[in-house]
Amino acid sequence: MPAVPAWVRDAGLIALAAFDASVNMETVSPTALVLAAVACAALAFRRRFPLTVFALTLPATLVLEVVVAPIAVLYTLAERSRNRRLLAGCAVVSATALALPWPLDGDGFAETGHTWTLIYFGYLLAATLAPVLVGQLVQARRDLKQRLAEIEEAREHERALHAQAVLARERAQLAREMHDVVSHQVSLIAVQAGALQVASKDAPSREAAHSIRTLSVATLDELRHMVTLLRASGSGATELTPQPTLAQLEQLIANSGIDVEFKGVGPTTDMAAPSQRAVYRTVQEALTNVRKHAPGATARIEIRRTGQGTEVTVTNTAPTRPALALPSSQQGLIGLRERAELLGGTFESGPTEDGGYRVRLRLPTHTA
Repeated sequence: MPAVPAWVRDAGLIALAAFDASVNMETVSPTALVLAAVACAALAFRRRFPLTVFALTLPATLVLEVVVAPIAVLYTLAERSRNRRLLAGCAVVSATALALPWPLDGDGFAETGHTWTLIYFGYLLAATLAPVLVGQLVQARRDLKQRLAEIEEAREHERALHAQAVLARERAQLAREMHDVVSHQVSLIAVQAGALQVASKDAPSREAAHSIRTLSVATLDELRHMVTLLRASGSGATELTPQPTLAQLEQLIANSGIDVEFKGVGPTTDMAAPSQRAVYRTVQEALTNVRKHAPGATARIEIRRTGQGTEVTVTNTAPTRPALALPSSQQGLIGLRERAELLGGTFESGPTEDGGYRVRLRLPTHTA
């Protein structure tokens, strides 16, 4: 249900106060009319100047037995002010103005009597304290609601900090595992490849051992950087490893140990860095899978630039030798698909009709 606009509420309150003043006006006098008009019109400004409006309504309450105007202005004043002494004083002053007989001379008191004046004052004081208490209650409710919102925000912040702490512990544990297990095994591979390179008599074996040692050393270097990043745990800025671009693509192909036919564009400076990394990682993952699952196969890499974007296709032939039983969870292909989706592109992979395998990456145009 939409809220009633403030000006509509003000108009209704002014009309109600005017009706209350007209009903309690025994004789139509210019003074009473002016004071009633001032008191009713001042209600429109009670939110911005509540104390001033209260002062403007006092003369009307002194000469007329009005109820709406003093109650409304006392409620607004109590709902916005935190000075309780001021609120109590305003309630007493308002009750006094309503209880005093008009005119303020001996005839007025003689007609009403001092005893009844005190009795009226007691009842009217209770009546004027009621809107003050209600206004203070509304103010306390608003403060409580704000406090609850702050507490909920603090709890959300605390939950976020707890999640970050858990993530930091997991990253530290993962870093330890990578350092203690993976780096140890890769180091053994590098050492054994070096020994094989020295002991081998034929050139192909020495070249293969050299390639294994070079790749192992490069893997260890990247692993050290990854461990450093994981141990940082997001606590501050960490110097990142320089990310690969298309400028390193030829070196990647040369170090792959696979007979590769490359066709397409070379290093491109106008392509955005994320797109270049996606192309590089696609070729890297495809060549790695060829070495693991299709020994003896050849590969063909095609990179095409069109008006719509960039298309990368890596196709390998069927293996010529039996593949070793290496563990594979296809997490690399899943990561390539996620990387392509983040860049607004698509990724496809699957076997070919001749027993080979093909991966294809399509990226929209992202310029640097």
